[in-house]
Amino acid sequence: MGAWGVGPFENDDAGDWVWQLEEAEDLALVQGALEAAAHADGSLESPTSSEALAAAEVVAALAGHPAPDLPDEVQSWVSAHPDPVSPDLRALALAAVARVASDSELQELWAESEEGGEWSKRVEELRGRLGSRD
Repeated sequence: MGAWGVGPFENDDAGDWVWQLEEAEDLALVQGALEAAAHADGSLESPTSSEALAAAEVVAALAGHPAPDLPDEVQSWVSAHPDPVSPDLRALALAAVARVASDSELQELWAESEEGGEWSKRVEELRGRLGSRD
């Protein structure tokens, strides 16, 4: 799986995605990762799931609800792109996270792990920050 922790940025796929984010000039990369997960046919593979969770964290941060352990590179990108988050993008992020949490290879891998409960807790916490309107 290439993971070293339960956090959304603690795996190789999300790390590689962050490198792409650093070069991104707008939300197209974020939206693309979310759409790939939310609208996937069949089983959602682990890399797509990892990228979607990372993208959802970017949306949460842009909406003013960042994770306390958001990587510095992501914090810098969010600070440089203070665009408002549309309700549609937030809804897409919620749909992508729901899909990853319920029907993905990543969810299955974590369910088989001793840290599966902690991973699920982190995903639910992300959902809560995405749904927060304050």
